Amino acid sequence: MASGGDGREPVNEQAIANLYAAMRSDINQLYSKITELEMEVSEHSLVIGAIQPLDPSRRCYRMIGGVLVERTIKEVLPAVQRNKDGLQEVISRLNEALEKKKKEISEFEAKYKIRIRKSDEEARDDSGPKEGSAQGVLVGPAGSDQ
Repeated sequence: MASGGDGREPVNEQAIANLYAAMRSDINQLYSKITELEMEVSEHSLVIGAIQPLDPSRRCYRMIGGVLVERTIKEVLPAVQRNKDGLQEVISRLNEALEKKKKEISEFEAKYKIRIRKSDEEARDDSGPKEGSAQGVLVGPAGSDQ
């Protein structure tokens, strides 16, 4: 296992497992950050959609650094749009980093012949017939035949 030139060659199975877990953790962090930023973009879009048709001289309030300030729609709309564009740029960069990490982890899996084993419970779930999940769905009172 002395091949590779990245300077962080693992020495045993435990080191390989630890490095793999760290890589998986990085990918999960990227996913969660991308999701968080996409929610913010969605909120910005809602605000833009709500204030765009209004009179530009109408006053509105905006939270800046924890302080609520009074501005006009004409002043706030471009700022909100710039913030949304900036968030979309960050999301695209994070997606590029995510793709790079995915490629890196797949190469690592191939190099060390890593396969993910499913737990016994997941394996049983996969072997059975698939049915829709009704978790959290209220259909109606039990026993009603209407």
